[in-house]
Amino acid sequence: LTLVESGGGLVQAGGSLRLSCAASGFTFNNYYMSWVRQAPGKGPEWVSSISPSGVIKEYAGSVKGRFTIARDNAKNALYLQMNSLKPEDTAVYICARGSRSTRDYSGQGTQVTVSS
Repeated sequence: LTLVESGGGLVQAGGSLRLSCAASGFTFNNYYMSWVRQAPGKGPEWVSSISPSGVIKEYAGSVKGRFTIARDNAKNALYLQMNSLKPEDTAVYICARGSRSTRDYSGQGTQVTVSS
């Protein structure tokens, strides 16, 4: 099973980034998928989750209205569109298999840095 994130980078406050996660080694469309982030010196923070069909989407309060989670089950891919980025969004963003409360596998992450 592998989860490989991409799309991170350096962006100015107010800018946008789109993260991608390529999944393999399991039946992608059977699982909830999530994004988690970890800022320097802090523990992991759940960001968003999406149901297997893509119908149910949940967001942390800190990103609601700015971030959009999506998936393409035909491509085994998970996405996170991040708009109106803030310096406090700076973190390693990690793709994980599972829901808000239960996750079992995760990728290595992609760095997002938002400058003020």
